[in-house]
Amino acid sequence: MSYYINLSILSNKQDNPHRTERQKILSAEARRILSLCEGRPLANEDIAREEGGRPFFPNREVKGSNTDFSISHSGALTVVSLVRGRQLRTGCDVELVRPRTGAGKIAEEFFTVPEREYIESGGGFDITRFYQIWTLKECLLKLKGLSVFEMGGIPSFISGEGTYTFGTAVFSPLSFSLYELTGNAGEHYILATALEGTEIDQPEIRWFSRDSLACKSIAKIKAAPSPAETVSPKI
Repeated sequence: MSYYINLSILSNKQDNPHRTERQKILSAEARRILSLCEGRPLANEDIAREEGGRPFFPNREVKGSNTDFSISHSGALTVVSLVRGRQLRTGCDVELVRPRTGAGKIAEEFFTVPEREYIESGGGFDITRFYQIWTLKECLLKLKGLSVFEMGGIPSFISGEGTYTFGTAVFSPLSFSLYELTGNAGEHYILATALEGTEIDQPEIRWFSRDSLACKSIAKIKAAPSPAETVSPKI
């Protein structure tokens, strides 16, 4: 079994100022990373999507194991979390830290009271902490193939004491990794990944671009196990 966070950041020359064109470049970069990880070029039919839009490799069993992956990109950064092993699933989300219109309303609607208190514990709305909570929730939604509108049903990632936790027990092992990425030119990203199906201390981080960012681990979170009959079927 292997678990990787694969990253690539566009150089200034590659970074197109037009959002639509940049999205195409970042999506193509994600496919390039997946092709390198798989050791062969990937055609459109090599990647299918579940009903909820979650991408996967159809019929990709190799030596009794399979490959699961998740893709996210923001700003100039592309991320592909990838795990190989039977019955394992992963999810990832990355966000460029920048002002976000309506962030306060989003937190009010989808975040728990301890999460909102954590965001505002410094005396004001901390946008970096907002993205920490957002990416943790989003990477779990992407692992499960759920819509962002179901974010309100995800348990709290902050305890009443203001520390990282996962606010409910789970039947299958579930763990999260939270990172902060920074660069010399002022780049600032928050990245979260989720892994379901086994317990691993941390994924291996690999860069697929000439340039890279400094990566700092913020938190490692493991959900407590519980019998299946006590666990919500969505989590």
